[in-house]
Amino acid sequence: MRIAVRVAPGSVRPRVGGRHGDALVVAVSPPAVDGRATAACLAAVAAAFGVPARRVRLVTGARSRNKILDIEVDEETGAGVLQRLLAAGG
Repeated sequence: MRIAVRVAPGSVRPRVGGRHGDALVVAVSPPAVDGRATAACLAAVAAAFGVPARRVRLVTGARSRNKILDIEVDEETGAGVLQRLLAAGG
């Protein structure tokens, strides 16, 4: 399944949840330097969806806060997790 995410690097409280437009908000501690925030984003999304990190792939947005990710997860399960995360405020 493909999802849009909005990364908030340098966050004091890392979390996955909430909405920015149609995108899932992913707050990570590392700064947006040398791809560290992107790597942390991929790991956080994998953990939130309960899949190994190798099952989350960056499609677009390597140097942007707005990213498109491809997650190898059952569509029904993934859709349920995504709705729960989008509804979670922070």
